[in-house]
Amino acid sequence: MRRLAFGGTFNPIHDGHLICARALAEAEGFERVVLIPSAQPPHKHADLAAAQHRLAMCRLAAAMQPELFEIDDVELARAGQSYTIQTVRVLKQQGWGNVHWLLGADMLRQLPTWYEPESLLREVEFVIIARPGWTFDWTSLPPMYRQLQKTVRPAPAIDISATDIRRRVARGLSIDFLTPQPVIDYIKAHRLYQQVMV
Repeated sequence: MRRLAFGGTFNPIHDGHLICARALAEAEGFERVVLIPSAQPPHKHADLAAAQHRLAMCRLAAAMQPELFEIDDVELARAGQSYTIQTVRVLKQQGWGNVHWLLGADMLRQLPTWYEPESLLREVEFVIIARPGWTFDWTSLPPMYRQLQKTVRPAPAIDISATDIRRRVARGLSIDFLTPQPVIDYIKAHRLYQQVMV
């Protein structure tokens, strides 16, 4: 079975995540997309919901299409910060073989600053997903990272972001049609993202 790992803060998970992951899985022949919410991302957001809430929202979203999506709480089970290379090594120990990792193109510039970045390039088969119209100066990356250019795949034209969802919640605006209804209900029930964002 070909699986695609999709890690992130998922703060909260939304329809853009799900639609893009599904489109990529279908185009590239992945049978499962494994959502891996991070526990303590190294670049922590000030408005980051608690890990158990983000995990619960991922489970609710995945339950909408269980034949494709599943959840792995590997990063939440590990103490300390969430480093992708450590997660990849755990997945390999669990029998994954090659680990294909979905990465948003907006994260490319930061990739050289990740924990053990050269090991990531050796041990992970990245699949980069880019929004329509995205451009990038590949010469701005160290030479070893430029090989990732051939792994870039187009994302469907969807303009949804977790940041916008959090801002809308804080302002009391609707988030209908941006994230699955069970996630909306969860956000309301647990009063997540109520603080005003600047």
